[in-house]
Amino acid sequence: MSTVGVDIGGTFTDLVAFDSGKLIYSKSLTTPHSPTEGVSDCLKLAAIEPETIDEFVHGSTTAINTVLERKGGRTALLTTKGFRDVYSIGRANRPESFNLFFQRPQPLVPRTLTYEVDERMNARGEVTRPLHSDQLEAIIEALAAEKVEAVAICFLHAYANPAHERAVKQLIETRLPGVFVTPSHEILREFREYERTSTTALNAYVGPRVHAYLGTLRSYLETSNFRGNLQIMRSNGGTMSIQHARIQPVAMMESGPVAGVIGSALLSRMLGIDQCIAFDMGGTTAKASLISKGEPVVRDGYFIGGNLTGQPMQIPVVDIIEVGAGGGSIAWCDDHKGLHVGPQSAGAAPGPACYGRGGDRPTVTDANLYLGRLNAARFLSGSMALAPQAAEAAIQRHVAEPLGLSTVAAAQGITRIASAAMSLAIRGVSVDRGFDPRECTMVAFGGGGPLHAVSLAKEIAIPRIVVPRFPGTFSALGMLLAAWRQDFVRTLIKELDAVEASEAQALFAMLIEEGQQQLAADGISTSTAVYSFGADLRYLGQEHHISVALTPGLERFGAAERAGIADLFHIAHQKHFNHSSPGEKIQLVNLRLTISVPRNAEAIESILAASHQAEDARPEEVRPIVFDGSLDPVPSRILWRSGLAAGTRIEGPAAIEEATSTTLIHPGDVAHVDERGNIIIDVKLPTY
Repeated sequence: MSTVGVDIGGTFTDLVAFDSGKLIYSKSLTTPHSPTEGVSDCLKLAAIEPETIDEFVHGSTTAINTVLERKGGRTALLTTKGFRDVYSIGRANRPESFNLFFQRPQPLVPRTLTYEVDERMNARGEVTRPLHSDQLEAIIEALAAEKVEAVAICFLHAYANPAHERAVKQLIETRLPGVFVTPSHEILREFREYERTSTTALNAYVGPRVHAYLGTLRSYLETSNFRGNLQIMRSNGGTMSIQHARIQPVAMMESGPVAGVIGSALLSRMLGIDQCIAFDMGGTTAKASLISKGEPVVRDGYFIGGNLTGQPMQIPVVDIIEVGAGGGSIAWCDDHKGLHVGPQSAGAAPGPACYGRGGDRPTVTDANLYLGRLNAARFLSGSMALAPQAAEAAIQRHVAEPLGLSTVAAAQGITRIASAAMSLAIRGVSVDRGFDPRECTMVAFGGGGPLHAVSLAKEIAIPRIVVPRFPGTFSALGMLLAAWRQDFVRTLIKELDAVEASEAQALFAMLIEEGQQQLAADGISTSTAVYSFGADLRYLGQEHHISVALTPGLERFGAAERAGIADLFHIAHQKHFNHSSPGEKIQLVNLRLTISVPRNAEAIESILAASHQAEDARPEEVRPIVFDGSLDPVPSRILWRSGLAAGTRIEGPAAIEEATSTTLIHPGDVAHVDERGNIIIDVKLPTY
């Protein structure tokens, strides 16, 4: 066995393995009480023995769900004297000026557990006030009395000199064994006190739970005789060792969803798609991400829980917008007879009502089943039969009767509200980023993505949809393609023209040394490592910066190179804001280094690029389906995907079923199977 990728979602656990030139897929219900059971179930379904695995790549929603559900460890924050309230004050901006109910992000660490340490560094990393050991002893006693499980340490200007943070970490770990300790310099060597504090607090908050979970996963694999390399998917689109993930769990906040974006990026390059929107709908959430010219967009700032009230995280993350609308999202009515869908989810236990596992609340999956869009007998290839009567009863009781609607109208209302919520994520990565959806192609995957893709495309005016092969396990497939990746940053605030070449080269040398140490710690050879340099720049007087990738040679930072860097910045500024000011002075803010080690994915890519051969043909059926815009069911063709030959043309209305998903073709739309087995849907957009 070569490589196995496993993605644990809120409802299903997905597995894709590459072995002897072929891909193997499996899917099972997630087991929230013990996620490793879902992993074990997937391995058994795929008939894979752990001792045969060379490399195991894993992604999970454990970290982000810990934050969203606010179920992290009891966390304390240590900060420089005089800066106790930086975390709670946050930024002074008000994103929604006219929202009377707007609330700022609620800190994960209460003020009562925030302690001031009498120490001080200046911005050059010089000690202006040494640590006071007597005060530290009193703080440690208070931490013990409060029974804290995690401690975040964020001292002023520790990015320039982390000596005090290192000393305090060592003292706490000695005096309070078992407490998860996170100093800011191990997470982020970059200025901006609030974002740095928030990121450090996030890491500490999720640390105990993620650390324990990853330890359980490793123990399960080791007791199953796994002796291969265990890698964890991280939010920047790469992977890291499990040892690094247990220290820096904040880096795996979006570890599951980004893998699907990696797979979509490969697909967009193979198909020659210039602008692509990756859309992933799972059981709990729906995610969207923009891919430009075959590359995912990676941003330096991210908010866990939304960019208005979420927790800021200042590390590189693939630009994903996520909404609480998935197949398991629960439909409910408020006191004013308003219908809502999510963000609460039935998850895997008890799951939607139609799963027959004790759930009695209607979900998006129940609505799709009742409308005829899902096949109760073919769900998961028939291994998990659905109960249409239970779905109908849940919709009737909790939606139709309270609102005075027919069951069909209630079910259609559920799916339309879910689609409206998901469209916000797609707008967020396209329209809000300055991209016209009419010039984009959607890649739809996840268990529910192909089912809702056409509805979303019509609403946002996306003309074409691509449904890849095996869409229900596409994120797990993306893990097999992801490279090992680590990002490094150092703050250097100075006018670009005043930066000495030796100064910049010395900082880059430090970053390279740090990166090589990480490669060595993870047991990865430096011979195949790719070094990519970057700089964060802004016009003098601006608050925020733009990250610019430096073309080879510009990292030397001589006079000619600085001029080239300035040109790149002007171009980037024009692209981002539709204007630039070549006559203005430019300020350097940070220097960056990204080290990546490509995974040997050529064999997997060749499988995806191979000519499609139809197999497992099944008789065509006809089933009534209710589509958007009408309450009347329409007789629709029901096709089995793997039996469709390349070049097959399907006119809607139709449903194309497969083991892990269903693709819905609306009346008037036309789909065809391309030479690689992808389903290409040409959407008939409304005319105005």
